[in-house]
Amino acid sequence: MVCGEVLVYLEKTPKQVTCEHCQKSEYTYIHCPHGHYVCDDCHNRTVLGRIKKLILMSRLLDPVAIAVQAMDIPELPMLGCHYAYIAGGALMVAIRNKGTIVVSDDDVQEVFVRTSMQAHGGYCGLTGVCGIAPAVGACVAILSGSKCGEDQPQFQTMTAVTRVVQAITALTGPSCCQAYVLTTLQVMIPFLREQFAIRLPQGDVPACHKSALHPHGCRTEQCPWYAT
Repeated sequence: MVCGEVLVYLEKTPKQVTCEHCQKSEYTYIHCPHGHYVCDDCHNRTVLGRIKKLILMSRLLDPVAIAVQAMDIPELPMLGCHYAYIAGGALMVAIRNKGTIVVSDDDVQEVFVRTSMQAHGGYCGLTGVCGIAPAVGACVAILSGSKCGEDQPQFQTMTAVTRVVQAITALTGPSCCQAYVLTTLQVMIPFLREQFAIRLPQGDVPACHKSALHPHGCRTEQCPWYAT
């Protein structure tokens, strides 16, 4: 976002940096080799606002179609935690629009809030947890009323997260946030039907034409959405 240089990903010890925009000092595992740094808040603010607005305004029933529209926002980076908000938001808004279970705009906003607490840039590699997993978990927790100490609702929530993590793990090498979103929603559509009798439609998933933009190298034919 500053000079366009390829970012450096640290493996063990974070580096103390200062944000170029807000001057906030913090520790990070991702930085520019020339010393530039933009914090997550500044990095996400503009595009994240557009994502939330687009998703909340959607009246589509197909969460994949909603997500594809959000992922076509021109300013959206190829990688980043924006995709966690897209996955959770698209799923929750599709449920809202379907109306099988009453979901409000406040419920959708709550998914965004919970996602912000666990989706952090680069942590898919540092801890093995992609932010899309807790985003989807937030959706199921709100539907089921899950909280710590609950029985079946917490089981449903953790089952959903487990299925998503297993599905996106099969797509690593390197990570692709867009592929993770599409895979997650394909997993969650039958899960919602099975657990909550919510029947969401799913149309065809368009082939990806962004492979040249992947900073770590696209998986090409190994990805189910690669445009040959």
